Amino acid sequence: MKAIIPVAGAGAKLRPHTYTQPKALIPIAGKTILSFIVDQLKAEGINEFIFVVGYLGEKIQDYVEQTYPNLTTHFVYQNDRQGTAHAIQLAQNIVGGEEVFIALGDTICEYDIKEVLESPCSMLGIQKVDDPRQFGVAEINEEGVIEHVVEKPSIPKSNHALVGLYKIKESTILFECFQQLVNDNIKSNGEYNLTDALDCMIKKGVEFKSFKVKNWFDCGKKETLLETNAVLLKKSGGYAINPELYTNSIIIAPVSIADGCVIENSIIGPHVTIGNNTTIRSSIVKDSIIGSFTSLDEVVLDNSLIGSDAAVKGMSRTLNIGDNTEIDFG
Repeated sequence: MKAIIPVAGAGAKLRPHTYTQPKALIPIAGKTILSFIVDQLKAEGINEFIFVVGYLGEKIQDYVEQTYPNLTTHFVYQNDRQGTAHAIQLAQNIVGGEEVFIALGDTICEYDIKEVLESPCSMLGIQKVDDPRQFGVAEINEEGVIEHVVEKPSIPKSNHALVGLYKIKESTILFECFQQLVNDNIKSNGEYNLTDALDCMIKKGVEFKSFKVKNWFDCGKKETLLETNAVLLKKSGGYAINPELYTNSIIIAPVSIADGCVIENSIIGPHVTIGNNTTIRSSIVKDSIIGSFTSLDEVVLDNSLIGSDAAVKGMSRTLNIGDNTEIDFG
């Protein structure tokens, strides 16, 4: 089985960070969003991945090739973003009619992956939500078979949202439906959408069953990204920290501090992720994500998202600062 991970989006809701860093590579709980997805599938035996990239795609390709040198990887560029169906259609020649697992590149979920991969039928991941109008929605019968899917319905007939995980056994029919969307100019919100292609497959007689995810973590905007960081750090317990490495500092678990960091006269935690080679002096940081090669000096940060190669000195604020930024409140 091959895995397709579309990561071509611009991540507009996470700007200014996504001006210089793909959303999939934003650090969270000691990993990148993309690594959570790849590691889950790799652990269950999937070793061939197709990444559909676009905006800052070379950064994703460099990261994957350096982090996963033993995987078989393909990179397909979606230069003209026309929707999720268009993105996945670009991988048709590589898929070659084989079974595929599709995971959207901003979707971190906890679920029984082995059970899903071993299922004899195609499956879609779902979770009940309070307001399904912002999601693809699945209508499911009493046997658990999905009868209809629709993208962001104004009047939903179900509260089962599609979470961005799809196991497709009949990939040939999937690509036929992609082409049908183009031929008939069927779009949702101005784009060729995967949900419409799946509904086309259902109409052609393909049976889809649903599987529920235990947890679905939102990484789409700053506030929910920080909440997800806190939850995942709690679950993992954070990375083991040796307090002797940090001069006159207090580390309050759970936190994740990457290699090469210098921390002096500071209080770090709880729920803090810090990238590699970052320097923090005389500061208090909690409930925040700090990038790599960043410098914090005499600051108090809470619920903040700081990019890489940034410098902040002498202030107490809640911040949302992108990469390659320098601020001095002194």
